[in-house]
Amino acid sequence: MERISNYQIAVMIILFQIGSTPLFAIGSKAKQDSWVAMIVAAIIGLILLRMFLYIQSIAPDQSLIFLMRMCFGKIAGGMLSCCFLIYFAYESMRNVRDFGEITSVTLLTRTPKFVVMLLVILLAAYTIIMGIETFCRVAESLILPIVFSYSILCLLIFGSKLVKLERIQPIMEKGFKPILTAAFPDLVSFPFGQMVVFLMFWHLMADSNKVKRISIFTYLGVAVFLVGMNMINVLVLGPSLIGNSTLPFLQTVQLIQVGDIFERLDVFVTLLLFLGLFVKLTAFFWAASYGVSQLTGCRAKVSICIVGSVIFASSFLEPNYTYHIWLGLAVSVKLFPIFQILLPLAMFIAILFRKLKKNPPSEDTPAPRENAC
Repeated sequence: MERISNYQIAVMIILFQIGSTPLFAIGSKAKQDSWVAMIVAAIIGLILLRMFLYIQSIAPDQSLIFLMRMCFGKIAGGMLSCCFLIYFAYESMRNVRDFGEITSVTLLTRTPKFVVMLLVILLAAYTIIMGIETFCRVAESLILPIVFSYSILCLLIFGSKLVKLERIQPIMEKGFKPILTAAFPDLVSFPFGQMVVFLMFWHLMADSNKVKRISIFTYLGVAVFLVGMNMINVLVLGPSLIGNSTLPFLQTVQLIQVGDIFERLDVFVTLLLFLGLFVKLTAFFWAASYGVSQLTGCRAKVSICIVGSVIFASSFLEPNYTYHIWLGLAVSVKLFPIFQILLPLAMFIAILFRKLKKNPPSEDTPAPRENAC
């Protein structure tokens, strides 16, 4: 069995969580408090992450497929595993469609969209066929350029004097309710709840004893970064403009102008976002393919071909990009908690009941002594 190092799983979590998240106007319902809603969602996501890690700790060398069967039995667990695999494939499909749409709008305006989407799904399939270690090494090679690039962009945004602190004021003008409404389920579902996919990755770590510490610290670092990026968008564009913008971060970067040298960096940002999208869509693609192989016993290459074909074909079901965005940010995020919260919570409860049934409280345990008057 292939194994993932501690550093590789940390890199995977970073790139996966970043993905396409800075691209969209998430949390815009909370207006200037969208960054506060992001903090609330990150805290809820941390609680979910602790639950995922506890579930994984029950069988450190097993994937989500085995854990589902362990909790709900062979038949029910198998059916629920199929539902999870459909969810993973759907998430991958959404990223493939994002890849095609953004490329058509920003870089390759004359290239047919299906060509771009076919190329990216073939590249992801090839990466998966080469093995999880190869995929993780690809992520390792991308982490430094991505971190460095985002750092430079942030410096250029502040250097262009685009930031206006009054745009995030007044804080919590309408109380906490709009913040909570924006945070749950939308921001919890995307991106923090998507960490559930790592129940397919954690069992491959060479040192399972460090899964909890590495995952939590990496998650916290990425959460701080995402909150910061959300705040930068609000500070530059303002809540009204973000609410009407499809790709606010791209619009923010288009405003950068330092002297007559650094300007029109939107193409550079598009390439940067493509890297995050590729890692995310490949991670979901791998999880779905690996799960199909485990569930059916078919060869890995066969499952990759089947899942890849389904992802590519289904990416054309949405008629246009406006519908795609609406379906993702207004509908899908309301359904994702089934896989990110409800089913993992049911697994958590089932595990607790099994442990309680296995180790019932002893009747011989002496009652606690009452304090003397």
